[in-house]
Amino acid sequence: MKAVTGRHAARIEGDFVVFLIGFRINRPWQVRRWVPVLLAMPPMIRELEAAPERGLLAAHLGWMFGGLTYVQYWRSFEQLEAYARAPDAEHLPAWARFNRRIRGTTAVGVYHETYRVRAGEYEGVYVDMPPTGLATAGEHVPVGSTSTAAGRLGLRDDDRAPVEP
Repeated sequence: MKAVTGRHAARIEGDFVVFLIGFRINRPWQVRRWVPVLLAMPPMIRELEAAPERGLLAAHLGWMFGGLTYVQYWRSFEQLEAYARAPDAEHLPAWARFNRRIRGTTAVGVYHETYRVRAGEYEGVYVDMPPTGLATAGEHVPVGSTSTAAGRLGLRDDDRAPVEP
C-alpha cells in the first residue's frame, strides 16, 4: 500500500469494538498441535470479509505478545458475540476442534482481549503512512500539523503540539 503524504487521523462513526485474538507456540516441535490453530483463523477472516453485515470492520495480522495476533475492529460487541456463537459460521467448529485436540496440551497458548470503545474516545494519527489500523476500519482523514492527541480526543480546545512538526 502506498503512503499518503501528510498527517491524517482515524475517524469512525459511533461506538466500536477492538478485539485481539492470538496464539503463542509453546512447544515448537509439536507441529501437529499448533498448525491447526495457525490455519483456523484465515477462513474465519475470509468469511467475515465476505459478509460485512456480520460486523467486522477490519482485521490485521501481526506479531504481538510472543506470537501471531489478529487485531480486529468490530461495529459492536453484540455482532462479535453473535459471530462467535453462530452455528452456521466457521468459528464454532474451529473452537470445538481446539477444545478436542489442543486444550490442556500446553503446546500452544491462545488468548483474546475485547475492548468496547465509545464514540469519540479514541484517537490515532498517521504521518506519511497508508491507511493503517483503525484508519482502515473507519476513515483516514487529514488533520492539521498542530493537532495533538488531547485535541483530537476533545480534551482541550486550544492545545498546541510541544514540538513543531
